[in-house]
Amino acid sequence: MPPVLELREISKAFPGVLANDHVNVDLQEGEIHCLLGENGAGKTTLMNILYGLYKPDSGEIIVRGEKADIHGPNDAIARGIGMVHQHFMLVPVMTVTENVMLGVEEKRNGVFLDRAKVAKRIREISQLYGLEVDPDAYIKDLPVGTQQRVEIIKVLYRQADILILDEPTAVLTPQEVEGLFKVLRSLVEKGKSLIFITHKLKEVMNLADRITVLRNGRTVGTVIPGDVNPEKLASMMVGRDVNLVVQKKVAKPTDTALEVKELFVEDERNQMAVNGVSFEVKIGEVLGIAGVQGNGQTELVYALTGLLPVTQGKISILGEPLKRTTPRHILERGVAHIPEDRQRHGLILSFPIHDNLVLCTYYKPPFARGINLQQKKIISNAETLIDQFDVRTPSIYIPVSSLSGGNQQKVIVAREFSRPIKLLIASQPTRGLDVGSIEYIHSRIIEKRDEGTAVLLVSSELDEILALSDRIAVMYRGQIIDIVPAAQASKEYIGLLMAGIHPDEAAKAAPVSSGEEVERVF
Repeated sequence: MPPVLELREISKAFPGVLANDHVNVDLQEGEIHCLLGENGAGKTTLMNILYGLYKPDSGEIIVRGEKADIHGPNDAIARGIGMVHQHFMLVPVMTVTENVMLGVEEKRNGVFLDRAKVAKRIREISQLYGLEVDPDAYIKDLPVGTQQRVEIIKVLYRQADILILDEPTAVLTPQEVEGLFKVLRSLVEKGKSLIFITHKLKEVMNLADRITVLRNGRTVGTVIPGDVNPEKLASMMVGRDVNLVVQKKVAKPTDTALEVKELFVEDERNQMAVNGVSFEVKIGEVLGIAGVQGNGQTELVYALTGLLPVTQGKISILGEPLKRTTPRHILERGVAHIPEDRQRHGLILSFPIHDNLVLCTYYKPPFARGINLQQKKIISNAETLIDQFDVRTPSIYIPVSSLSGGNQQKVIVAREFSRPIKLLIASQPTRGLDVGSIEYIHSRIIEKRDEGTAVLLVSSELDEILALSDRIAVMYRGQIIDIVPAAQASKEYIGLLMAGIHPDEAAKAAPVSSGEEVERVF
């Protein structure tokens, strides 16, 4: 049976970068074809070409046996190709119906919006594919997992039968992930064909019919899950063996490094995002804060690092109350920060790499003498750190914006870890990174813990929390609803807490402890 979609010998170059080098991928009707690869492997470029956002330099796209010239998303949609983006394209103050019909409005008598007709079609789609979405609900009132279902309905409403899903599980609880997988299996059972992009190897092994691996813009190979294991896939992705299990000894915590008491923090819209949070982090341990993105974790970290003011409450570092909360004052207390938005809060993108490596210390010896910067010392520091932290770059003089996401993250880690620190606040430290970079960041975090640093880890990746943490706190709607030792925390129990289930009810519905070895978030 011929494929419903073929990408033949696709090549695409940008200045100084060959993003796709004669890539070949095909998609069969009614299959889930997973696309794997490191950051910079060419996955996103390839999908942007398929969806009409880029034009290939060479190669061709074949849809249902015919060559297709796709010059934009409208051309892709017209050929039955739809894309569910990693970052949702929804208007929060509109209803599900209004979001679905946006851009393809149905009208009565050529004048009035026919919301009832669209709502009826949404119910039909929901029932057919098991999506369970209320057409009259407002997006802002829906949990993240349901919002993602709305994105899928938008694509199906436009009659797509080839769906591209880009990192669709990034912000979901384990229960929501399983619900999504049921939906995706329902889609293929009814004849839809899916391209699924993810960096999580366990998801690929559980979901894919076939897997294509890209590396350095080239097709490494296409395999069937039954013929490979996660270790083999990781090796195909990065070109070397990758350790998929966090290697760590039992923690030996000592004194309290960070103490937070009854903390209240407003977000940038003056809404209370952190609502009476209390916890402590000890030297030599990792406290992981789990939760679906948007439950106050971001504002908590901003308050702890001086990026948002504290409305009420107390923060103490190494036994001393924090009276001034500017970022510089906090970092000078021995606090390191890996921010969730590396480009906004971690780097100055237009600055060269060597300057980004001294952003926290440029005004101190040996990098400054009075008001004069010591360029030789700054250059020497950069050369040392680039080698020590394995930052892949042709030069320390190029803008940090030219690096891949994983290498930008390594620059931040190198800068923060190269100075004396007592507390590390790591927020979403591996978001969007490939297996090689994740392995590296994880090992460095555990290394810092074992050297006597207190680590506060904030991540929406539950596997990451379970793998790295010694204790786990779960945040829901601005509050910590439970703190448990990681050795006693099952994935199912923590997932229920993340969904807002009371600890007593969660304990009845799922075992608190699984006793299973935890893999990395791959």
